Amino acid sequence: MANRGRPLTPITVSDEDRVVLLRLSRRPTGPHGIANRARIILLSGEGLANVAVAARVGVDPTTVRKWRARYRAGGLDALCDEPRPGAPRRFGDDAIEALVVKTLMEKPTNATHWSTREMARVTGISQPTVSRIWKAFGLKPWATDTFKLSEDPFFIEKVRDVVGLYLNPPEHAVVVCVDEKTGIQALDRTQPILPMRPGQAERHTHDYVRNGVTSLFAALDVATGQVITRTRRRHRAEEFKAFLAEIERCVPADLDVHLVLDNSSTHKTPAIHTWLLRHPRFHLHFTPTSSSWLNLVERWFAEITRTLLQRSAHRSVTELERDLNTWTANWNQNPKPFVWRKTADEILESLGRYCAAISESGD
Repeated sequence: MANRGRPLTPITVSDEDRVVLLRLSRRPTGPHGIANRARIILLSGEGLANVAVAARVGVDPTTVRKWRARYRAGGLDALCDEPRPGAPRRFGDDAIEALVVKTLMEKPTNATHWSTREMARVTGISQPTVSRIWKAFGLKPWATDTFKLSEDPFFIEKVRDVVGLYLNPPEHAVVVCVDEKTGIQALDRTQPILPMRPGQAERHTHDYVRNGVTSLFAALDVATGQVITRTRRRHRAEEFKAFLAEIERCVPADLDVHLVLDNSSTHKTPAIHTWLLRHPRFHLHFTPTSSSWLNLVERWFAEITRTLLQRSAHRSVTELERDLNTWTANWNQNPKPFVWRKTADEILESLGRYCAAISESGD
């Protein structure tokens, strides 16, 4: 029986095109449509009818006819999608600039910051468009951050002193970062904690019971990451002096001890001064005021807070102190020193740029 319908227009595929089409049809990544189009042209070049090609590729016969015609007219370049013009811009550069300036320079009537919906209502620009513009310019009116610049008159000298210890420690000496994490509360939830299950996070009550507080004295050896700790129920110069005596016992007698610490009043009492005079191998290096980020033991405190204190529950201070001591003992079995990388010059240059930026923004 003779074939019905319009006679099939043959397609001739050159050897060069065949190499490209084979590569496109086997590509593991990239648009799926391009691979299908390549297979359509390859099968059509073998003389298969449109219906047969459609069945092999898994598309409609009209799709086969479309890409056969495209290839005959334009070759390989015709297999790519034609550019789509899209809808014209509704808002020009002036409108976008006005929105950005309004976001930066003004506040809504009854709020501390703009929301996308409030900005859309005021400007007449749609809420999704406001969101896209803010994203493009890196604007987040709902977000805040904190900062504190040190007003220490000897800020530069202290930065160079402390950073110099980290990057170029003295010989025959140990550099130890010392501080106290005060007011650690023994908190217990009012109801039992429900453990994590598949599809459900750990749950605990929002309220809690306070069972007392303790303070954690810590001395971090910068070179090794080892930490000396003691827990004390009070935080006075007397407890700090006892902790200095503990450091004295733990550090080999033939090494000088360079202590990096903050400007707490408990570190500068006459009793501490007298103790230091009796122990001349101890040398104190104070961080600038409001610059706790310079003390590496703060990074260790952040670690114990994140992994233990944030989600733990304790029914007594004794239980809390036992957990703190156990955590520290486990840390010291495999200590990880924190490596300081920035030089004093890099820190001062960075702070200089920041001060210049906030000075300009305040004009």
